Formats: sequence, structure tokens, C-alpha cells
Amino acid sequence: MKKAATIITGTVGMDAHVIGTKIVSRTLKDAGFNVVALGMQVSPEEFISVAQETNADAILMTSLYGMAELDLKGFNEKRMEAGLGDMLLYIGGNLVIGRYDPKEVEPRFKKLGFDRVYPPETDIVTVIESDLKKDLKAKGKM
Repeated sequence: MKKAATIITGTVGMDAHVIGTKIVSRTLKDAGFNVVALGMQVSPEEFISVAQETNADAILMTSLYGMAELDLKGFNEKRMEAGLGDMLLYIGGNLVIGRYDPKEVEPRFKKLGFDRVYPPETDIVTVIESDLKKDLKAKGKM
């Protein structure tokens, strides 16, 4: 029997909106994942460091204050340097300031290395069942 996939969660940058990441973490635990919940105001470097320490399978970041793109400047390069190029990266929430079309924002975050980008109010259960499990299986992690 394979061990449960390890997923790191947290709110990126200076974002102090912790409720979303707590819901994500709890739902992942309930679905049987090993969760390393970093909480709020997590630097990109901390995500990378903890991913290395725990041999994590994925990082799921949240952000609600609209500055995620700025917070993640240089993140993908640092991730690659750390040897985490194959790790699944998901992000969701209010990723930019103001009203926006998620279809316009998604390509910007995909350029930053994210596999999946979700708008606010995305159902985390659907993300787990429709995307995360499928993506982990495709990488041989489930």
C-alpha cells in the first residue's frame, strides 16, 4: 500500500487571510492526505524549504489580498534550483487586485510554474477529486 501523498498548504507572501488555507488543509486531511499546514504569511522560500524537508508531492497555495503575482516573483526559478521542478503546484483565491476574468489571470500564473490556477470560491472537494488525485496518479504518487 502506498503512503498518503504529502501536501503543503499555506497563504503566500504577506497575506494574512488564513481561513481559506485552513479549509483547504482540513479537507485534504479528511480526504486522507498527509498535510503540512504552514498557515499564513508564508514566504515562497519557506514553501520550497519545507517541500524539500518533507519530500512533499504538491504545494497548494492560497491568496486573497491580490498580491500573489508580486509575492511569487522569482519563485519558479528558486523552485527549479531546489530540484522541485516536478512538484505539483496549485494556487487559488483572489490572485490579483480588482475584478478580473480568471481566464486572463490563469496564464500569468502558469508562467510562474503553477499546474492549476483557481478563482475564488472554487470548491476544494472538486479540486481534490477532479484534479489533485488525477495529477498525482499521473506522476505515480498515488
